[in-house]
Amino acid sequence: MQIISHRGYWLEMSERNQRIAFERSFELGFGTETDVRDVSGRLVISHDMPDGSEMLLDDLLAIMAGRNLPLAINIKADGLCAPLKAMFEGHGHSNWFVFDMAVPDMRGYLASKVCTYTRLSEVEPTPAWLNEADGIWLDSFGPEWYSSTQLADLLAQGKQICVVSSELHGRDHLPLWRLLGEFKGAENLTLCTDLPEAGRSFFKE
Repeated sequence: MQIISHRGYWLEMSERNQRIAFERSFELGFGTETDVRDVSGRLVISHDMPDGSEMLLDDLLAIMAGRNLPLAINIKADGLCAPLKAMFEGHGHSNWFVFDMAVPDMRGYLASKVCTYTRLSEVEPTPAWLNEADGIWLDSFGPEWYSSTQLADLLAQGKQICVVSSELHGRDHLPLWRLLGEFKGAENLTLCTDLPEAGRSFFKE
């Protein structure tokens, strides 16, 4: 199982999606999830509506400095496929995937052979383009709705599975982590968490 940080490895809320959080994450060997949208023709890191002061995606890839750590790119705007793909190719970074785009926009990523994850949650029980997608972004807006048996069935499909850790939605992470402990040897499983160092220690036990 891999562990990636959520919006960088931040220690204070103000550090989320900021250079300091990405530097900390990459130096400790964690890839990250982050949010990309466009401002005036530039790809920027921003979860919410941008104001023009956001960090450039180009700068994030420069911080990566040749380390091909996994990057999960949350697509926050339509029409970014071509420039996004070109930027990653320009930096020689191949370990990345996209998710959370609008369903019609998703079709373009699949056609362009960009690694694309579809969403599965209690409110999205039928994932869009499941057969064509490379992986599944497994989310729970309320208490985890899936059992260890259901997770085992998903992993057996051979697709990559990235699980959203419970603390991202304000819940205790330990019940989910205990469930995931059964699958810590799964090569196609990733955990996205605000607590990457704690996760590393937990799943080494």
